[in-house]
Amino acid sequence: MIVTLIIICEVGFWVLLAAGLATRYILKKPKTGMALLLCEPLLEVVLLVVTAIDLKNGADPSWKHGLAALYIGYTVGHGHRTVTWLDGHAAHRFGGAPPPVKPPRYGKGRAVHEAKIWFGTVVGAAVASGLLLLAIWYVGDPSRSASLEGWIYQAWKITAIHGVIALSYALWPHKGPGGQKPGRKADEQSDQKPDREPVRVRRP
Repeated sequence: MIVTLIIICEVGFWVLLAAGLATRYILKKPKTGMALLLCEPLLEVVLLVVTAIDLKNGADPSWKHGLAALYIGYTVGHGHRTVTWLDGHAAHRFGGAPPPVKPPRYGKGRAVHEAKIWFGTVVGAAVASGLLLLAIWYVGDPSRSASLEGWIYQAWKITAIHGVIALSYALWPHKGPGGQKPGRKADEQSDQKPDREPVRVRRP
């Protein structure tokens, strides 16, 4: 049941997102569209309540409950960024807004961008860990909640791996085309004009 509900929540997330953006920019009803977008957190609330009821009714904690916690954490950590990104593209495509600014591809700007995304992963892991700890306390039986403790470890393992990837952009920043640093023209030196024009000799 929990896995089915996770799938329903994921599908519902994208359905509400598409409906909200279409209502805002195609039907020209921004308030109604915003209301649809604000309904998205309710999906996570429903999933949380159903998971708690499932444990309350005596279900043994398993990977399904851990997956539900990770899913809720991911949507908290990265859901807003996803909605904002898609909203910017929809506003440009259907609302006449300027195109959204693309994230930096090279240098320090790219490192900062990757660090912000990693921070979302940290938030997601913290939320998932908090929910899992509440579930462990709620069950009150260490022999039954060992699987939930394993999911806490997995959440921070994923966060650590993502952190190493994000840190690599700061330690080894990507260079622009031609191996030049961002903001520096590849032909900076070759385009410099000589101080004096060469003397041209006209032949008779």
